[in-house]
Amino acid sequence: MNSTVSPTSRRPAYVKYALIGAALMYLALLLFLPALNIFVQAFGKGVMFFLQNFTKPALLSALRLTLGLALVTVPLNTVFGLCAAWAIARKRFPGRTLLLSLIDLPFSISPVVAGLMLVLLYGRNGWFGPWLAQNDIRVIFAFPGMALATAFVSLPFVAREVIPVLEEMGTDQEEAAKTLGASDWQTFWRVTLPNIRWGVLYGVILTNARAMGEFGAVAVVSGNISTKTQSLPLFVEDAYKQYDTETAYAAAVLLALLAVVTLVLKEILAAKTNRKSSIH
Repeated sequence: MNSTVSPTSRRPAYVKYALIGAALMYLALLLFLPALNIFVQAFGKGVMFFLQNFTKPALLSALRLTLGLALVTVPLNTVFGLCAAWAIARKRFPGRTLLLSLIDLPFSISPVVAGLMLVLLYGRNGWFGPWLAQNDIRVIFAFPGMALATAFVSLPFVAREVIPVLEEMGTDQEEAAKTLGASDWQTFWRVTLPNIRWGVLYGVILTNARAMGEFGAVAVVSGNISTKTQSLPLFVEDAYKQYDTETAYAAAVLLALLAVVTLVLKEILAAKTNRKSSIH
């Protein structure tokens, strides 16, 4: 009787451990050590000195502006993502593939290029610049331009998370609800939304993390004016350039904690989604 041995089982054990060690070394140099260094530098002079950094007006202004950008762009992209996902998953229409490609556009375009596109549209010499100037409306180097840039880079996440959930869910429950007399709005709130809620929350968390951590596109359209158009990522760079390293590291810790919270929530939602899939 001939027995076959897979190539994996013939591989020496040291090969496996070498690959694992190489992967851990790569992650340590690229991710773990830089992240650890941020916390070490931020708390190097003690917790009280670290907390004193958050009394500085420039940092507080950057934090408020970053929260404001998230509060504006996350709901807008959530509504857009739900509408786009519904149309793509439930309808077949000309241009459907093009719409999917357009939604993915922020993934393939550099954020700096996205910011430049907004300047060419809404800047002083842009397409809409003269009309905006005549009506005393400021977009570039002001909050509206920063919000547009943030909305652009965080556009795809909700739609991309909800589309596969809607396709997996199918239409049987929705058609049954309509047969029983439910309106489209009632069907959405009582049937569709409960089934896609984890996908929506997953997309919202990713959208919020992207919005609060964006640098490139916002840097182009904001002007990076301290206490006026400076978001938290821009503040970190500016404070470091001004040799205010302790404050820069304190702000970086906030962004790092945001990333940690995002990862934790992401894993929790992924576990809930997998548990629900296994039940069904």
